[in-house]
Amino acid sequence: MRSLPSRALHDMLPHMQQMASTTSPGRMTVHEWAAMPEDEPGELCDGVLEEEEVADLTHETAVVWLITLLDAWMGGLGGLVFGSEVKYALSNLRGRKPDVSVFFPGRPALPRRGPVTIPPDIAVEVVSPSYADQRRDRIAKLADYAAFGVRYYWMLDPAARTFEIFELGTDGRYVHVLGATEGKLPKTPGCDGLSIDLDALWRKIDRLGPEDPSPS
Repeated sequence: MRSLPSRALHDMLPHMQQMASTTSPGRMTVHEWAAMPEDEPGELCDGVLEEEEVADLTHETAVVWLITLLDAWMGGLGGLVFGSEVKYALSNLRGRKPDVSVFFPGRPALPRRGPVTIPPDIAVEVVSPSYADQRRDRIAKLADYAAFGVRYYWMLDPAARTFEIFELGTDGRYVHVLGATEGKLPKTPGCDGLSIDLDALWRKIDRLGPEDPSPS
């Protein structure tokens, strides 16, 4: 089992962000970020717009596969599955856009427009190979989603062919509850009746061209 270090910094974050909003007028609030045009990419980190990862076909294949799988499972139960353009307001100066997010049945009604302040039950990030993207998904977002209250954080890394699930404990820290590289997973933590066939996903990704095609 692995868990995050102390939440002391998370507890201080709202106060730090409030100070930043008053001392740095150039910073953007989460409501200003949410009001930006849909074709303006980026996530909000301490009031500063941060570039998003550049999604390639491997990334998009995995995202579509996950959305299709989760929607087929959750749709019949009455839950909701969303793609990568949903803007979650983690705080006044911080906003994230998971690749996939899931709300279990029985959650509060969600706003049709504007930033979402209710944490999803599952946030999924498809990890890209670059160092910046790896650091953001494995460190920054792990901390952000824990502080926001997301019950399960999934990380799928197509390049490394790994799938991991972190579950939020009663102490507000994530615990690593599943790690797999292949095969059909008959049980998924927190998701009764959901089976994940990683081999099927890898086969679909393998239909794409080579990782580094030779110049013609």
